[in-house]
Amino acid sequence: MTYEPDPRRWKALAVSLTAGFMGLLDVSIVNVALPSMQSGLQASSGGIRWVVSGYALAFGLVLVTGGRLGDAFGRRNMFLGALAGFVVTSALAGAAPNETTLVLARLAQGLAAGMLTPQNTGLIQDLFRGAERGRAFGMFGAVVGISTAVGPILGGFILAVFGAQDGWRWVFYVNVPIGVLAFALALRLLPRSEKKPLRIRSEIDFVGIVLLAVAVLGVLLPVIQSDDGGPGRLWWLFVIALAFGGAFVRWEQRVVRHGRSPLLDTRLFTGTPGYAAGAAVGALYFCGFAGIWLVFAMFFQQGLGYSPLQSGLSVTPFALGSAVSAAIAGRLVPKFGRRLTVAGLAMVALGLLGVAALAELATPAWAGWAFALPLLFAGVGGGMVISPNTTLTLECVPVRMAGVAGGALQTGQRIGTAIGTAVLASVFGTVVGAANDYPLALTIALCCAAVLTCGALALAVAELRARRHRASEEEREARETETSAADVQRG
Repeated sequence: MTYEPDPRRWKALAVSLTAGFMGLLDVSIVNVALPSMQSGLQASSGGIRWVVSGYALAFGLVLVTGGRLGDAFGRRNMFLGALAGFVVTSALAGAAPNETTLVLARLAQGLAAGMLTPQNTGLIQDLFRGAERGRAFGMFGAVVGISTAVGPILGGFILAVFGAQDGWRWVFYVNVPIGVLAFALALRLLPRSEKKPLRIRSEIDFVGIVLLAVAVLGVLLPVIQSDDGGPGRLWWLFVIALAFGGAFVRWEQRVVRHGRSPLLDTRLFTGTPGYAAGAAVGALYFCGFAGIWLVFAMFFQQGLGYSPLQSGLSVTPFALGSAVSAAIAGRLVPKFGRRLTVAGLAMVALGLLGVAALAELATPAWAGWAFALPLLFAGVGGGMVISPNTTLTLECVPVRMAGVAGGALQTGQRIGTAIGTAVLASVFGTVVGAANDYPLALTIALCCAAVLTCGALALAVAELRARRHRASEEEREARETETSAADVQRG
């Protein structure tokens, strides 16, 4: 079928990315508001921790399922339903009268966001082709990177405007008017899916959903409970996760052999060039990248006495650098390919090491200014990682599997975020507890983040070499085909 570009595709993308930004932003924006929540609701520290971890857990559990539902029943329908759920649960979280209601609302909000996010990658695959798809994924990558980096800034600003006592409620309320406007625009702009009968039992792999959910839960739950000794107390969940993960792979292979629709077609990893490597690069990069924001918040607020707003502004250079470079890098993917992610990862590692070196030298009053240049450098590199990696990872994925492929990619990033945040925060807290030296704790934590980033760099270099090998093989086969055709003509 001939591809006819939708004249409203860029407007539709802007609407979908706005909604996706809200869902991803709520992973990090509440960190600076936790003390306000705890005092406002007289909540326990364990319950307040679940405001963050419960959202992340629910978000990660349903990403692949949300992608599959979008593939099966239409991305427009899934987008609108998930966005409506996100708006309603945001309002419920903001109005929560007690700790239990807030935690339950955040769990529901995480489920809605997890259903919403994979529709973005699916819509890009549906609406764009060629170089335009690279630009669109560049914008999506910018949203992913900026939403993570800008969360502390917006959270601090909202608390400064609305006050410490009830300012946390507006962290959630701000989603309501934006979400309502996005819903109204989505009704007009998102393309309608081709109608088809909803064959729930044949289209949706319920056994696969359960197996994958238990496997992801087994990894995430001990990690997000790390402050409470989760890995030590819940180590047995890692064993269960491994067993259920293996059972999930075998079950999905069986579903494919029987000609039914799998939740996650394992051929994405074995038969789609670059997908497995790109997913691994993304997961490992988020291990090092996403955890630094909590470490910076603890360093600036607990160690140096900065306000939440001052703490957020101190990491603004990274967000600015990431925003600009992600938009540009998306357009350069056709020309430079995987070399962009290799260069970007190297810049992130060097920038983090630069901040680590300056942490021991900068005075508290000038620390935010001293970190600005290396954070800007790292941010430019970060923008060159997320959007090109997303484009290159999904470029060979069939459109019919675009949603589930995007969901699987995001699941790896969420797991990487949870593990990286737990590891880096644990390293930071251990050093502070042992030496009461916040600059030293920041230095060691950022060095760990740089090591994780270098691991992603090694994977990206290996994938670059593999891509060059695949290109040379395709070129050789093309020459052989031309030679054979010429011989036939001469004969």
